[in-house]
Amino acid sequence: MPPEIPPLPPRLADPTPTVLICTGLWLLASLVLFGAFVFGDRALDEWFWTATAGWLLGLLGYSIFRWQRSAARRGSRSAQRGLGAR
Repeated sequence: MPPEIPPLPPRLADPTPTVLICTGLWLLASLVLFGAFVFGDRALDEWFWTATAGWLLGLLGYSIFRWQRSAARRGSRSAQRGLGAR
């Protein structure tokens, strides 16, 4: 029988910092590309729209994650399990 694998420390199991940092990077890329459009000669092409979709989807995903986490803390029967009780 294989040895039991210990759980990850809470600091490494929490996805919040990673999601917020990556969403912030998408926002930064979107702002830089928009600045290049306003102050330079760059068009608002697929790079800008990809970056904009990246941070908007990141915010949407993070808000759903927070909603599910708060439902799990409240003890809602329909909430996902294993989201942590931070």
